[in-house]
Amino acid sequence: MGSNHSKNQSFYCIGISYRKADAELRGHFSLSEDAIHNLILQAKNEEINSLAAISTCNRTEIYAFAESEDHLMQLLCAHSHGSMEELKNIVSVYKCEQAIDHLFKVGTGLDSQILGDFEIIGQLKKAFKQAKGLKMLNAYMERLINAVIQASKRIKTETNLSSGATSVSFASVQYILENYGRQSLDILLFGTGKIGRNTCENLVKHTSNKNITLINRTKDKAERVAGRFNLEVKDYAQLEVQIAQSDVLIVATGAQNPTVSKELIVTQRPLLILDLSIPKNVKENVRELDNVTLVHLDELSQITAQTMSDREVFIPQAKEIIDEIKADFQMWERSREFAPTMQALKFKLAILKDAEIKSNRTKFENFNQEQVDAISDRIIQKIAGHFANHLRKEDENTEETLDLLNKIFKLDSVAS
Repeated sequence: MGSNHSKNQSFYCIGISYRKADAELRGHFSLSEDAIHNLILQAKNEEINSLAAISTCNRTEIYAFAESEDHLMQLLCAHSHGSMEELKNIVSVYKCEQAIDHLFKVGTGLDSQILGDFEIIGQLKKAFKQAKGLKMLNAYMERLINAVIQASKRIKTETNLSSGATSVSFASVQYILENYGRQSLDILLFGTGKIGRNTCENLVKHTSNKNITLINRTKDKAERVAGRFNLEVKDYAQLEVQIAQSDVLIVATGAQNPTVSKELIVTQRPLLILDLSIPKNVKENVRELDNVTLVHLDELSQITAQTMSDREVFIPQAKEIIDEIKADFQMWERSREFAPTMQALKFKLAILKDAEIKSNRTKFENFNQEQVDAISDRIIQKIAGHFANHLRKEDENTEETLDLLNKIFKLDSVAS
């Protein structure tokens, strides 16, 4: 399925995720927005006609029509910092039917490190929209992502798969609550990208801490976030001073290299550092300081294990919804495979109709061309409809039926 495209291209999904790669390795293959843009343009030049890519803290994946997975792996290596040797050990490759299944799982949060994480569907929407903007999204992939979005919406409204602790930002707040209770803490949030903003929101919502300070390299970004929650913002130049006054430092900077190291910490007071960045943005050397506890994203994800087991009871329900929507997609896919043959069949029947009318027109008195045309066209529609319904049945061998139709009606000779 999904392979009826030019030059024997099949639908693939290739990528790496937390399942086989730790945070550091995932960092090697993370793609910036510019990198994804350039990757899509290179694919376009190399005659791939449809490709979307996502890169989140837990996964980097490419969805595309290609002749081989190797082509997609080369594109990923060309635009990230990872090598082919590394990639071969950790890559997951899905093709055709498996790739469809995988995209449904990813988009509905069933494959997330934190089960039921609904942030991912927004990231997928954005990725496919970017592909469409660059004219790199064919009808097949557009229809598929719309089916995945529909499944995600229904799972969100019809099940409790996403109840309780979701996302890394919530997990970090859980960690603070479990280790410090509700005591008043000085919290410094360094980095106000998406994870930083979510963490901020969760901190305000779930802890009674009002002394939360934000620092970002570009101050106005931090001020926009702070304004929403009425929090304090400090200059980037004051990072060292602010760390010295904090009980908890949350790093969500999303830089390619560490932004916090041992040298920045000049305090003796106990300091908890939560690193929510991929690749890691806190240098391991902070562990050399007795007063510092460093916890990384991967460790935080384990904290939500309890919530996960509570959610697992909703997996069968979610899968039923996916199966239903996937069946609709597959019916569309099958219809699309036999659409050219149906067109040719209708065209052939119309030729037969015209020939019959022409040779019989003079044999009848008061011959009414309009009525004969209307009735004949309805008969043609009904005949074609019967064939189409037969082809849509799951248990029918579509190719055999199509071959038979081609033979009986000599459709190959028809210019449709």
